[in-house]
Amino acid sequence: KRRRAAEASVDQRMTECRLSERELERTQALRERDFASERDLDLSRERTEAAHAACAAAEADAESLEAAIEAAQAQAARVETEIRDATLVSPVSGRVQHRLAEPGEVLPAGGRVLTLLDLGDVYMTLFLPEEEAGRVAIGAEARVLLDAQPERWIPARITFVSAEAQFTPKHVETRSEREKLSFRVKAQVIDGSDPALKPGAPGVAWIRFDERAAWPAPKR
Repeated sequence: KRRRAAEASVDQRMTECRLSERELERTQALRERDFASERDLDLSRERTEAAHAACAAAEADAESLEAAIEAAQAQAARVETEIRDATLVSPVSGRVQHRLAEPGEVLPAGGRVLTLLDLGDVYMTLFLPEEEAGRVAIGAEARVLLDAQPERWIPARITFVSAEAQFTPKHVETRSEREKLSFRVKAQVIDGSDPALKPGAPGVAWIRFDERAAWPAPKR
């Protein structure tokens, strides 16, 4: 609004300048033919000078306002840059698991704020004996069944099969299985955004070696 008002004021003053100049020209012509007095000519000159001064003042005000607008825009741009620099952006699409820092807390360089679950890399780790691991192909279809939701399968695919055998971790349920060497297999969930998926959630996974075989029915 202030910019439009300043522009309108400049236009008005310029119009007054043009009118006063034309009036001065007419007064000068009348003075040359003695139809106007010297006083009339002086008054016309003064009005023209005043109109020019008012026009110059209006232009100066408009320029000052434009400079103020540019300064405000520059300040707004700096604030936006500071906001962007202070905004945390995750490099992956994920789900917040833990907030490690509170709002207003000062952190050192590299300080941790949140822990995220990468929804594009949600998987279950399996341990298979050599006989079964040798039959697993990368890309093979799999299904994950969580203990918390035993009534539905979660689609997955095999994305990793270890090339070397290792001892089965202690958290495997049966002692006989823990005493065996096995191969680590990774069954990656196709839709990692499923809210039922939580880090460390226990469950089982099925791998289909034969595409013609049917999946077992989940528990009801």
